[in-house]
Amino acid sequence: MIGWLSTLASVGMAIGPPLVYVDQATSILRRRDSTGFSHDICAILLIANITRCFFWLGNRFEAALLVQSILMMFAQLALLYICIMYRQGSSPESAGSSRLWSFWQWPTYTQYVEFLAGLVLCQAILFLVFGRSEIYVSLLGFLALGLESTLPIPQLISNYQQRSLYGFRLSTLVGWVGGDAFKTAYFFWQNSPLQFKACAVFQLSIDLAIVIQRVIYGNAPMLGSSFTEDELEQALVLEDE
Repeated sequence: MIGWLSTLASVGMAIGPPLVYVDQATSILRRRDSTGFSHDICAILLIANITRCFFWLGNRFEAALLVQSILMMFAQLALLYICIMYRQGSSPESAGSSRLWSFWQWPTYTQYVEFLAGLVLCQAILFLVFGRSEIYVSLLGFLALGLESTLPIPQLISNYQQRSLYGFRLSTLVGWVGGDAFKTAYFFWQNSPLQFKACAVFQLSIDLAIVIQRVIYGNAPMLGSSFTEDELEQALVLEDE
């Protein structure tokens, strides 16, 4: 019985997190508008999971978590493509930002892929040079885990700027809260190192802050948006579906 539960938990850990973003992608495709979903989420998950794969080369952790990383990278590459395709000119993620080198707000999908390819190349070279060092491998793990724990922060900021959760699917939020709650409980149950527990608790606390934003702001289109009355009504119906 315990063996079956362990297997089911491993399968859930592998495929559950990537599936959280299917509904978000469907919503963007249906609305033809990626406003409200922070594209920085894709950046955090792609960089964190690329780093986690190199961490696995130095420290062979559970295979289910490696499969999760690979599936998550494919899912985020697809979601990023959809976000770029339906990015509105007035959105915070549009090109011409004040960020250094307009990081992660480039005009074409190719530029994102080129950056990720360069990241993989740099990490591969560094791993070939330092991969036998336990300290370096441990740092890779802390970097991947710590970066992933910041995942909800861009969405928290985006919600605050808009004073709305319009465009951010409730199913995605529920997936975050449920998944991170399970992960936190798992780390405490397994008596994982303090770093794992601390990062999981931090990430879950940000998820709960977004839940509070949902209660306070709701999910109506942000004030000042150029919606007609009919478009506003249709947007609200689509968001509640």
